[in-house]
Amino acid sequence: MTTDLVKPVLVFISAHAEWKVVKAIYSPGRLEQTPFGEWFTASVAGKDCLFVQGGWGKISAAASTQYAIDRWQPEWMINLGTCGGFAGCVERGTIILVERTLVYDILEQMSDPEEALKHYSTTLDLHWLREPLPHPVWRGVLVSADRDLLPADLPWLRERFGAVAADWESGAIAWVAARNHRRCLILRGVSDLVSAQGGEAYGAPEVFHTGTESVMRALVAGLPAWLRCMEGEAEAHSPV
Repeated sequence: MTTDLVKPVLVFISAHAEWKVVKAIYSPGRLEQTPFGEWFTASVAGKDCLFVQGGWGKISAAASTQYAIDRWQPEWMINLGTCGGFAGCVERGTIILVERTLVYDILEQMSDPEEALKHYSTTLDLHWLREPLPHPVWRGVLVSADRDLLPADLPWLRERFGAVAADWESGAIAWVAARNHRRCLILRGVSDLVSAQGGEAYGAPEVFHTGTESVMRALVAGLPAWLRCMEGEAEAHSPV
């Protein structure tokens, strides 16, 4: 029973298309419900894992993250998902290990806009990950907003924040996890690209779904190795 699990690893999945792939891989016999979506349990690399559908966008992501922390008190939190990449800066299929998140669709006109951006910026503490990392990744910042990337945004997001990709939820998940002092690992794969000419998935959702299928299967396949990487670091700091 899930209520008997001690500090499980919580694997957060946001968008419905991502969740659909994960469900197909694990074929859970029983699905439970939260106010935000479904969840199920599975054993991965010898660890009890709760796979939780958090929902898309910052509101669902923040609320479901806090709900999951309060309900299950997870030892670690992992967010697996997709992101849109900047064409010419990153390749489709690249896995991003998120070191910092930033919510960029904040428009503060009454006081200091920089302070508003800093308030919802989170640096993830990843010192507990054991080196070498189990899979090749691009390490850096992932910017989030409740909207798809606009071609006009690419230059300033790249120049100002060093971003090469964006999503809808990571900024909210990381922010809530940090305020609850939870270890949080965010791995996002580039499902599609956006250029100055537009997004290759805009008006062609099949491109996103195909990219999502590929990314999520790669992330799930790599999950056991990431769990061992995390577990090894925890063991290294355990008292003898």
